[in-house]
Order: sequence, then C-alpha cells, then structure tokens
Amino acid sequence: MHASCVAIDGNGVLIRGASGSGKSALALEIMARGGVLIADDTVFLTVKPGQIIAMAPATTAGLIEARGVGILRAEHLASAPISLVVDLDWTETHRLPQHQQTSLMGQSVALCHKVDSSYFAAALVQYLKGGRWDAE
Repeated sequence: MHASCVAIDGNGVLIRGASGSGKSALALEIMARGGVLIADDTVFLTVKPGQIIAMAPATTAGLIEARGVGILRAEHLASAPISLVVDLDWTETHRLPQHQQTSLMGQSVALCHKVDSSYFAAALVQYLKGGRWDAE
C-alpha cells in the first residue's frame, strides 16, 4: 500500500493519501514526539487473527523521506498492528467528529481525517497512547 506507518506504544497508525499529501511529513512529526517508524512510502500489510500488521519492504526499512532534505535513516520496528488509519485526502471539518471506521483488508479500523492545525500530530500521539473517549 502507498502509505507511511509509525507506532506509539506498539499501536500503529497507517497514514494514507495522495502523492504529496504529507504522509512522510506527518510521520516525521509523530516520530519527533516519540513515535517509531514502521515504513515510509510503501507499507506491506498482512492479516492476523483480529488485527492488521504493517511491515516495511526490506529495501526501505529504516528509511524515511524528508522532502527538501533527503532520505533519512531512522530507528524502526519490524512490524506493528494498525490501531488507526489517518486519511490525508479528506479534511475533518467538525470540532468533535463522530467516531469513524474504515475497512482495511476486511477488518474494521478506526479512522481520522486530516486536521489543519499545528497540534494534529500531537493529538494523534495522544490518541495512540490513550485512545479516544466517545460519549455513549
């Protein structure tokens, strides 16, 4: 899949979007806040009972593109289960959006759309650390 993936506390976030949408940039922002790289640009996905596992191709493991800087080496994990999908092709317009899901390889996974704010990466880190509270 054309995407990037980073993990916080063993929870992976799959960042997808069109070319040039900021996948690597968002991954770098999350990494600057304690995230660990799984894969950049191309992510291999596999299904295990109840979860989707993300891995990097061997040729790009531990590498991430920083547009205008170059290809950077990074600490990385071999794999992580996907807990959240971020879709950069859609912008969230609601202040408190309803909980959303997407289907990925036949599995239901939590979904967030891009948020145009300086705190977006920090909010995703907190989401991966503590989850999301939804009033019942």
